[in-house]
Amino acid sequence: MTNDKAQITIIGCGNLNRSDDAVGVIVAQRLQQYLVENPHPHVQVYDCGTAGMEVMFQARGCQQLIIIDASATGSEPGAVFRVPGKELESLPEPSYNLHDFRWDNALAAGRKLFQNDFPQEVIVYLIEVVNLDFGWELSPVVKDSADLVFAEIKAMIELGVSS
Repeated sequence: MTNDKAQITIIGCGNLNRSDDAVGVIVAQRLQQYLVENPHPHVQVYDCGTAGMEVMFQARGCQQLIIIDASATGSEPGAVFRVPGKELESLPEPSYNLHDFRWDNALAAGRKLFQNDFPQEVIVYLIEVVNLDFGWELSPVVKDSADLVFAEIKAMIELGVSS
């Protein structure tokens, strides 16, 4: 790993136009603002929206990858799941459509393509949604969960960078 690449890469995923689906992007944007005010040169944060392919390339070369996204599993709204990335990796089905290439595909493909230059430590935060309809506001319970995830990742940054 070169010195100019982040040790920790944080990626927020989601669609800002679909209410709670935006939660990963919103947490990433808050972390970006935090890093402007409190620089940590070995931490990078990206808003990858719905671009799975971008996740694969942004993760290359870092030591630790954190992904934040919404989930719709039918669990309690606002529930936060912290899952090892290996449990969620899946190779994409053969297709000519990159729109279907999601971050779970990016994890599996990136590990296969980049091998040792892909992070071994991957943590995924999934926040259970209430509303995926068109809109720009998070549901109150999802906003509260986003605040908790932001605080936990901020603490990880402070601990990881200072050690």
